[in-house]
Amino acid sequence: MSIDIFGFRALWSPYYFAALVLITVGYFWLVTKKGEKFSGSSSLSVKQATYFLIAMFLLYVVKGSPLDLLSHIMFSAHMFQMALLYLVIPPLFIIAIPDWLMRTFINSRGVKTLFQFFTRPLIALLLFNVLFSLYHIPLVFDFIKTGMWFHAGYTVLLFTTAVLMWFPLVNQLPERESLSGVKKVAYIFGSGILMTPACALIIFANDPMYDTFTNAESWASAMELCVPASALSGLTLSGPEMFNGLPLLEDQQLGGVLMKVIQEIVLGYVLGVIFFAWFKKENGGQNDIDPIPSDFQTVE
Repeated sequence: MSIDIFGFRALWSPYYFAALVLITVGYFWLVTKKGEKFSGSSSLSVKQATYFLIAMFLLYVVKGSPLDLLSHIMFSAHMFQMALLYLVIPPLFIIAIPDWLMRTFINSRGVKTLFQFFTRPLIALLLFNVLFSLYHIPLVFDFIKTGMWFHAGYTVLLFTTAVLMWFPLVNQLPERESLSGVKKVAYIFGSGILMTPACALIIFANDPMYDTFTNAESWASAMELCVPASALSGLTLSGPEMFNGLPLLEDQQLGGVLMKVIQEIVLGYVLGVIFFAWFKKENGGQNDIDPIPSDFQTVE
């Protein structure tokens, strides 16, 4: 059965789209029109503007497109959604924020002390991964997925801690450089290791673990979070299997694999960027590999 039966509003979230458009307009207005009033401000770069637009587009794809509806039907779609929301979007946002705006925010009263504490590498790394693992305990997962305010609150909390986790790795402020090249590599490997237990639990489970994807009543409660009550009231639904072509266990295993694979791809890319930045620094800003010394050249 097609998910089109849930209607345009559930599929494309027009109000959410309008909110993101307003935020985007507000961002460009702030950094282009109001930036000159802040000390040390500089013009918005093409890179920053591009990263912000990509992040906002992905944010709509994740929470406003049919992917959000599918994430309540297929566990694999849910994990793909989480991978984008917590592993891809946060670093894009951090890089997209101009230095002067980032400094203004993190040095403001009430933010500075908390930000300094929660962006300490070990704390930031543990905080996100503990909350991520806790979320995927079946009892916790099903409780959060069926409560609108708990679901919204935990999503915001996880996204916030994801930003804090990424900040030590990708922030552009020299005075906030808390990790050197080698420590950044260790941070990346630590991130990969800490997420592994939750993904392994999902991948190697012998049975489907989550009622919100297997029990018709729990699933219906979860669907109320993304489908208007008026649309659900006129439908006769037996469960998510009506829309999912995969067996429940295979769908769950696919979700765990997707999360881990996307994490490895993202972290591998960041590791490559860090390595080449370190290599460039060690070679005096030159990108080319040093030529072979004459002592080691062969003589024809």
